[in-house]
Amino acid sequence: MRAVGVRGEGFAFEVPRGWEVERPQNGVLARHRGGVVSVTRFPLLKPYDPARFAAVAKELDRLAAQLARRAGTSITSGDTVTVADRKVRSYRYGDKRIGFVLEGRREYQLYCVQAETACDLLFSSFTLAGPPS
Repeated sequence: MRAVGVRGEGFAFEVPRGWEVERPQNGVLARHRGGVVSVTRFPLLKPYDPARFAAVAKELDRLAAQLARRAGTSITSGDTVTVADRKVRSYRYGDKRIGFVLEGRREYQLYCVQAETACDLLFSSFTLAGPPS
């Protein structure tokens, strides 16, 4: 699959060539034929401490379960994976996948809907980077 790089404020990732890319104020969204992948940036109240990953993971587990309930389903998998050389919690529910990358005072929410291959590309290519070009 041919891919193109996209950048947002503080991050970069790849999407399949031909996907339409939008840049809302707090992230980047790409879509193609009903599939969506996005990265949304949120501020954290306190700086993230990787030494507290286990406690943070429990909080993220609760948040993901709440998101799944709002979508009318439940979590089908919740795993710790590596994204951008960091431990990240990743969840699947319905036709959605979501992951939370925490760095300093920022949360980067990786989100996919009906886009399995593009989602794998998002999770494998996501990096923390400088401002958008």
